Amino acid sequence: MKLKRRGFLGGFNRFRLMLTLGLAVVLPAAALIYVNFSQLRAFERDKVLEAFIHRDFQELLAITEKKINKKAYAMTEDVRNLFPSPDIDTQEKEKRLDLILAKSPWLTHVFLFDEKSLVFRSQPHQMDNKYVREEHERMVEGYHVWFSADGKSMVEAIHKKTRPINFYTGPTKRADGEAYMTTAIFVLPQLANERVVVGGATFDPCYLKNTFFPGLLEEQVTQKMNDQGGNPLAMIVYPADVEMGHETKPLATSPGWGEGKPEVSRKLDDVFRGLALGIKFQGTSVAALGQTWVRRSFIILGCLSLLIISGLVLTRHIVSKEMALARLKSDFVSNVSHELRTPLALIRLYAETLELGRITTQEKKQQYYRIIRKESERLTALINNILDFSRIEAGRKEYEFRNTDIAELVRNTLESYRYQIEQQGFAFEESIDADLPAVPVDREAIARALVNLVNNALKYSSDEKFLGVKLYRENGVVKLEVADHGIGIARRDQSKIFEKFYRAGDPLVHNTKGSGLGLSLVRHITQAHGGEIAVESTPGGGSKFILSLPLAAATAQPGSA
Repeated sequence: MKLKRRGFLGGFNRFRLMLTLGLAVVLPAAALIYVNFSQLRAFERDKVLEAFIHRDFQELLAITEKKINKKAYAMTEDVRNLFPSPDIDTQEKEKRLDLILAKSPWLTHVFLFDEKSLVFRSQPHQMDNKYVREEHERMVEGYHVWFSADGKSMVEAIHKKTRPINFYTGPTKRADGEAYMTTAIFVLPQLANERVVVGGATFDPCYLKNTFFPGLLEEQVTQKMNDQGGNPLAMIVYPADVEMGHETKPLATSPGWGEGKPEVSRKLDDVFRGLALGIKFQGTSVAALGQTWVRRSFIILGCLSLLIISGLVLTRHIVSKEMALARLKSDFVSNVSHELRTPLALIRLYAETLELGRITTQEKKQQYYRIIRKESERLTALINNILDFSRIEAGRKEYEFRNTDIAELVRNTLESYRYQIEQQGFAFEESIDADLPAVPVDREAIARALVNLVNNALKYSSDEKFLGVKLYRENGVVKLEVADHGIGIARRDQSKIFEKFYRAGDPLVHNTKGSGLGLSLVRHITQAHGGEIAVESTPGGGSKFILSLPLAAATAQPGSA
């Protein structure tokens, strides 16, 4: 009944462990994985990342347009401040305007209109270009008519603006093909508002295409990359009324544009009306980046999920191992209690018999005294095992190494156990080589190791009761062998029997009371002496334990654990 209840409690504890892991770890981890998976699916479905990048691109384009306009206004105001008074003679006006062109090579034309006349000057070195010459003639004729008809209303409209400048952008031609120019028309600040006087300056199309736009675009892209990093960007300026495609020739680009359409575009207003700004990633697209990010996130989530699952499995394994260790410790207490109770009961029984005077013959009394002494020695050995194990676990076990006659030590230890061996009906063989050298050992520790090996052989021999002990020298080491013809040890258990509390799965082992510490102590003692412990065994064919001790000084120093 007790065994059934114990099995029930063990199963219940395992169920409680699994329930705790499920409620405290598995369910939250599963919920976290599910939420992250759902969010990633939503990101993939709703293209949230692409929308975020597009918003960031729109913001960058808006900032770029402001900088373009700011620079154009600043350059125009610098030119306006150099304009002559409309009240000087025509020849002087022409000289002053030519001087402005000389100081501002990024201009193609400048002009000044008052109520009487229009003075229009162009870069002298460009007048040999037929496109510039035709442009000059067309603008002179057109502006004279325009200003004469609408000059007054134009001046009134310009004065109402915060910055009294109007910009007009339009297509033109140059030797390398289609181009765009921008003309700034402004009033002179030193004149009264009612005077119909306007000045103007035309930005050179080649300067805009090769210097002005590329420089600003590259500056913005570089600044963005320095601030935020990430994939390299590229920007473009192109005609707003033309669908951007592979066949469209851009007006200007930043380095790395290559081919293709912009991801996000913005039509320019104010200064460069009629043009548009575009932006994209170099060598990739927003959609591709979004897919890559989602795919990478799924991979990371999968790895994290595997790590969580592995952690749970490892936790379960560790907790199960700790529970098994706790169960072994409980078995250890029960077995040790039994082993303590048996010799104590015998000592008490024989002592009470002697005390009551029921034994009359001296020979019988001596037999009882011998049994009491042997059981006391057995009890002492068991307690010493427990004390040694406690010191080892606490790291306080100390050894005192001295050059010792190892043959005499083994012989005396076996002699003290000979009675117990013979009483249990064992055939005993002892083989100790002569002329063995002295070995640096802790006498008490080596004796305890030998006693544990002998006890192990006595406990686990069923039908054929044999115990053989050999001590000999081989290849620079002294070897101590303890052999029996007992139940043997399965190969799967041979690497574990030296672990604390471990007991093999044979039914005879479980039916035999023991602490599970003996072989663990033997291994620790052997290693502390710089030696090795090995086992040769087959199930049903007996076992042989071989303890090897070096003839030189032990690796562990005296007084160490």
